[in-house]
Amino acid sequence: MATRAPFVVPALKKHTATVIMAHGLGDSGAGWMGLAQNWRRRGLFEEVTFIFPNAPMIPITVNFGMSMPGWYDLSKLGRDLDFEEAIRTQDEPGILRSREYFNTLIKEQIDQGINPSRIVLGGFSQGGAMSVFTGITNKEKLGGVFGLSCYLLLSDRIKNQIPEDWPNKKTPFFLAHGTDDDIVKYEFGKTSSKLLQDLGLENVRFNSYSDLGHSADPQEIEDLEKFLQQVIPAEGDGQASAGL
Repeated sequence: MATRAPFVVPALKKHTATVIMAHGLGDSGAGWMGLAQNWRRRGLFEEVTFIFPNAPMIPITVNFGMSMPGWYDLSKLGRDLDFEEAIRTQDEPGILRSREYFNTLIKEQIDQGINPSRIVLGGFSQGGAMSVFTGITNKEKLGGVFGLSCYLLLSDRIKNQIPEDWPNKKTPFFLAHGTDDDIVKYEFGKTSSKLLQDLGLENVRFNSYSDLGHSADPQEIEDLEKFLQQVIPAEGDGQASAGL
């Protein structure tokens, strides 16, 4: 899959952990770099390298077939779309191609000596959906997974994608959604959280944000910050809380 190289914000100290943060439809990795830069200014996550991948330019059906950055095609979107219809119309080949790319990013970090338990995968909207899907089905035990304003992909057949030993069954998952989201409905996020728990994931947290549309707000980012501090604590600060 042809794609531009990710944007990278390197660790300031010895690199011991990595956060991979994927953008949504039509955006780029640069759109979320301010997140890492804000934490840098505040002296947080100095051992963490942040990776912001860039989706390839692909034809998007809801964009009248014109190409834009996307992790997979979308044929329908918005308030009039129900969850069952969303499942039926999902671009499975595109989703699986993007998962292969995300897995490549994870493997590159492991090959550099980063323990999988110190790698966190997450994103917003399409990027969040891809991160949740990749995290559930990954063969390595990751440190954590987060998805903002997103939903569970291929929920009717994802069981077939989960490794037999399911290394991420107990991995902490942080999901967050605004109640006024008119792009990816709040119900999609809430339903996805329940589906993840029904699958057998043991550590799923779903956070709601009143009056928030399809975007992030300061409280949500603060909650994400706390999540990252727990799942990839600075070395010497102890291990992540088992009860997260």
